[in-house]
Amino acid sequence: MSRAEPRASRPVAAVGRAVAVLEALADADGDLGTNEIARRTGINPSTVSRLLATLGGAGLVAHSAETGRYRLGLRMLHYGNAVLSRLDLREIARGHLRTLTTAIGETATLSVAGGGTALTVDFVQSPASVQSVATLGRPSVAHATAVGKVMLAFTDLRPDAPLTAFTDATITDPDRLCDEVERTRHRGWADATGEREQDLHAVAVPVRNADGALLAILGVQGPSWRFGADERQAAVEHLQRAARQIGAAFAGRTG
Repeated sequence: MSRAEPRASRPVAAVGRAVAVLEALADADGDLGTNEIARRTGINPSTVSRLLATLGGAGLVAHSAETGRYRLGLRMLHYGNAVLSRLDLREIARGHLRTLTTAIGETATLSVAGGGTALTVDFVQSPASVQSVATLGRPSVAHATAVGKVMLAFTDLRPDAPLTAFTDATITDPDRLCDEVERTRHRGWADATGEREQDLHAVAVPVRNADGALLAILGVQGPSWRFGADERQAAVEHLQRAARQIGAAFAGRTG
């Protein structure tokens, strides 16, 4: 055995510190400042600052010019998608997304929670001439979307105050949001009516793993004039059936 081999097996301290920063951001309920990351990781603030600059350059963290704080970057979605594809989640869910779109007539989405938000990892577009357009990697605002409310209801994540108003219907009162999250948890699904985009309505349900933890979120969204209360209520049964089937299939492949 050469002398180089034992040295090559030793952990690289700088990489370890970078991983610690990413883990701090992943575990946080919202964005973090440099000093807060330093406190949580035990790393010197100046070192944290340099690590954030490097990670930001690679798209692994994102910096808010408005607040000066940091969150996980969308490049993390690329790696997350690679993991998910290897675990067959999207493969399992793809047929169900098609079935949902056919049955309901609106755009069906698959999202996963990560970095304090829920990101769209797959979708099937509505066949209608007027569509609600989904985008891969788009984060769902926790307090203003059906997908986001499901994430809040079935994880320990909470959005930072103040809650941004996107439309007149956006929930901006923390107490009212808590009530909405509790209602979502109790009934097992969430809806949003013009809360992020004025003319967009949506409904979403959790997909859970064998232990009951949140695995993914299934959603359906459509124009407000076509996807009203009756249509959303009818969609819930389809979504919950698909969620059960995806959860069971995922457990069967990974168990």
